Amino acid sequence: MSSIIIDTSASRKVRELLRFLLESGKIDAAVTMRKIPEDSSYDLALITDASNLDEAVPIVPVMTVNAGQVLSSISTSGKKIAVVLKPCELRAFVELVKREQGSFENLLTISHTCGGVFPLDLVAAGKIEELLPKYEKIISKGEVPANTRDTCRACEHFIPMNADITVAVAGDCESGKGCVMYLNTDKAEEYAEGFSGERGELKFDPSALKKMLDARLLEKEKLFASITEDGPGLDRLLDTFGKCIGCHGCNSVCPICYCLLCDFESANFDYNLPYFEEHLSRRAALRLPPDTIFFHLGRLTHMSFSCVGCGMCSDVCPVGIPVAAVFRKTGEKTAALFDYVPGRDVEESIPVMVYKEEEFSDIG
Repeated sequence: MSSIIIDTSASRKVRELLRFLLESGKIDAAVTMRKIPEDSSYDLALITDASNLDEAVPIVPVMTVNAGQVLSSISTSGKKIAVVLKPCELRAFVELVKREQGSFENLLTISHTCGGVFPLDLVAAGKIEELLPKYEKIISKGEVPANTRDTCRACEHFIPMNADITVAVAGDCESGKGCVMYLNTDKAEEYAEGFSGERGELKFDPSALKKMLDARLLEKEKLFASITEDGPGLDRLLDTFGKCIGCHGCNSVCPICYCLLCDFESANFDYNLPYFEEHLSRRAALRLPPDTIFFHLGRLTHMSFSCVGCGMCSDVCPVGIPVAAVFRKTGEKTAALFDYVPGRDVEESIPVMVYKEEEFSDIG
């Protein structure tokens, strides 16, 4: 497979590619991050007219919504779409495809080596522009920015898996100097045919990012230790999730919580008199809203093994519960039993959907 040398900023080169694809009719739409100049805010945009790409910032370290979640609803439209995803977003979409909640058939996936994203409070405060120069300098050295989401700093899967096009922006790469766009698939070669840029036969070398990987593994140890520093067990569970106000924000932004009809959103968990009477007859006191801890336990058992660590859940939590860290740690331990990495391979079966006869030997 070939490569394209990037002689400008990586974000600008990807924007040029999207413009070329739209203007040439090779795609019907593009999905990318966009900056809104009026208030310096950001959003994820679905763009069908190349003239609207002027505000696109494809590789900005901002995640206002997990793009994998968005693709679930538009990937089966029959339209040809080029989408720029962060590695965790791509992995999330792979998990959704496994659950028949999306399709790669008409997608061109573009991803990049990821330095992590800034928390939403920094985005809302309009701090991104002043933070970007230092951020880009740090990741070009293969180091980990200190003010990104904690799950980003602890993520060892920052190199895209299964992307049609990989854009190298971390490690030995400065803006306009040495960054490369790797065409990984026949689909990428076909779509990029006719696109301007110096071609080469360079192959992506993940060893160049070993420094960043080692640093992130240390950050992961710190993150996992922080959520069990007072010891494991029921008391720690109650302390962690006892602050929950039942807003279900973590559920709403999670790309893996895909169920169209969620039991926790049903009448079973509404405020209703029969429910209150039943519980009050046994305990004489009832926490409101009820069953918040059960809500988190339910999510953990349903999909923590497919958590991709995007950090959206913790970022939107109004009371500061480290939801993402708990899911990452719990899910990683569960997935390890099956040698499973969420989003690694679309053909790899989800552990909860695989049943083997030998697994029942202990129960007769």
